[in-house]
Amino acid sequence: MRPDVVTFWHGPLDALRLTCLRSQVAAGHKVTVYSFDPLAGLPDGVGNAEAEAILPHSFSERLRPPQPDGSWRDWTILQFSDFFRMRLMAEKAGLWLDADVLLLRPVELDPAKPYFAWERPRQLGNSVLYLPPNDPIVTAFENLMKQDELTPDWLALRHRLTFMLRQLSGKSKRLSDIRVAIFGPAALTALARRGGELQHALPKQSFYAVHAEPKLFFEQTDFSALLADPQIIGLHISPKGRGGQRPIPGSLYAWATERFGLADLPSPGGGG
Repeated sequence: MRPDVVTFWHGPLDALRLTCLRSQVAAGHKVTVYSFDPLAGLPDGVGNAEAEAILPHSFSERLRPPQPDGSWRDWTILQFSDFFRMRLMAEKAGLWLDADVLLLRPVELDPAKPYFAWERPRQLGNSVLYLPPNDPIVTAFENLMKQDELTPDWLALRHRLTFMLRQLSGKSKRLSDIRVAIFGPAALTALARRGGELQHALPKQSFYAVHAEPKLFFEQTDFSALLADPQIIGLHISPKGRGGQRPIPGSLYAWATERFGLADLPSPGGGG
């Protein structure tokens, strides 16, 4: 099955993300970006849906208080999107792709089975994610969201100790403050291990071939082997603030913008 693609974004989209969304449409997927405010300049074939219907904006305040002007603080966007993708799984919305996943070929999956890949040794990535709505990972997140404290029962011992020390010292009473990815890849990995689902994980090369080495995407290099590798379905890119910069000639980014259409360079935002 070729699934619909869904993601979440908060703020304006930069050129890199627009290029990646175009690549997802070019691969033959229906693509929908959820947001709280309308997104201007979305590529043809990309829809925009109301995020409030999936996970209320007010949920963000359970992660951390907003700024005085109401805007979200530091890690809020990333952690909110960790919960948002699980809510989309519960709603049978489709395959989650981060907005900075460049698809090189269509994604085909079995809707009865999980779909994810190793990001690095012993840790799954959650930038590419599909789970059946009755999957135990989805259920675990749904149960977690019913708690006021948002303290997972799958939390690693080192994180429990860190959280306890922060509580005792008065530094924080929120688990969300101890680590930006506390509800992200590590949580997915722990739950997949607990549910015996690691067997479904695709190899790292399928989506994370350049994730840890963004220079392979942004700098001039010979990327022919990446494009020719049949194992690579897409590339999750870690832009490190470079999503709004113009591509360097001879880079994989320059190839992607030419292949999928060079976008204008709006200001960066945040999200999935």
